[in-house]
Amino acid sequence: MARWLSLALALFLALALAQRYGVGLPLSEEQVAAYATLPIVRPSGAGLPPGEGDAAAGFEIYAFDCAGCHGPNGEGAPFDRLVADAPFGPDLPSFRFAIGNYWPYATTLWDYINRAMPFTAPHSLEADEVYALVAYLLAENGIIDAEAVVNQDNLADITMPARPLFRLDPFTRQLYPWIELP
Repeated sequence: MARWLSLALALFLALALAQRYGVGLPLSEEQVAAYATLPIVRPSGAGLPPGEGDAAAGFEIYAFDCAGCHGPNGEGAPFDRLVADAPFGPDLPSFRFAIGNYWPYATTLWDYINRAMPFTAPHSLEADEVYALVAYLLAENGIIDAEAVVNQDNLADITMPARPLFRLDPFTRQLYPWIELP
């Protein structure tokens, strides 16, 4: 009986959250139009809009918009870990993927934050705020200096630790021939 009660409670909670966040509802024409205008950012940096940001500004934005889901230091509570606690290379079972040890391109980080974050209000950040968040997260992962300024001219030049290990399978390469690889 307790198992059924737990299952019913979990189902009720899932439905309540789905209703609150609009999961499963069709997009309005305004929502479709807003997403259609988003830039397509390539690994080469093509498509990045003008703007810039640094880690200090990113820390302020992170504390307000991101820490509630990713923890005050990016440790991943309750959602994904953002800051790596170990260099790349699985030391299983304790290894946890994060930006600093898994993501192959810094431009992908910019694009993802721009399109999908914060979770409760996707695409609500200005380009400068996204650049600042990217700078903060890259600095926290030890990829760039904390004083570095990230912008559309230098973001694609940042070498991510996992980039040499990223490979596309032949089928994906046929579907997406524009993806640049090292």
